[in-house]
Order: sequence, then C-alpha cells, then structure tokens
Amino acid sequence: MFYVQRDIEGQLLRVEAAPFEHYTEMLPADHAEIQEWFADDLVENSLKQLKQSDLDMIRVLEDLIEVLTSKGVISITDLPVGAQSKLLNRSTARKALGSLNNLIEEDEGGGLI
Repeated sequence: MFYVQRDIEGQLLRVEAAPFEHYTEMLPADHAEIQEWFADDLVENSLKQLKQSDLDMIRVLEDLIEVLTSKGVISITDLPVGAQSKLLNRSTARKALGSLNNLIEEDEGGGLI
C-alpha cells in the first residue's frame, strides 16, 4: 500500500510507502495511478542519466579528436568550420580552467597565487 496526497483537483501530489502528515488515502501498489506515478519518475531519472551521459561522451569525443590530431591522423581543418570553432572554444575554456586549478592547488600548498 502507498499513502497519497491529492490536490484540490484530485491529482496526486505526493506518494510515499509510509504514512505522512496530510496523506488523504491509501492505494495498492498495482493501482494505475501509482504505476503511472512511478513510471513518470523512472522516465525523469532516465532522462537525467542520458543527459549526464551526453556530457560525458562530449568529453570523450573531445579527447578522441585531440589524440587523433596530435598523432596526425586527422587535422582540425578536416572538420567543418562550425566544429573547428566549437572545439577551439572548448579547448580554450578547458585550458583556462586548468590554469585556475593550478593556481588553487598552489595556494592550498602554501604558495602565492
């Protein structure tokens, strides 16, 4: 059984496995509304995981392109102009952040910034 709270229109606001203040009714786990509630939660979590995975893959692809260019397999100019611009902008930003990390590490080690 799940404890639920509904809004004034009858829509689920909150679903919990344990009783909570202001719960308005109890529904069985196989109730359609409970199934839909958790399905929506599953979809939302899956979308968040995919978004994070996309960010991780961007970094992998950047690193791959960097390795291929440093080994002379491809040249940055082999890529479309838009891709070149994006890669150079990201590379510049990453280098700037890398410099900031060095400054922070030096400061933490007792050195001057």
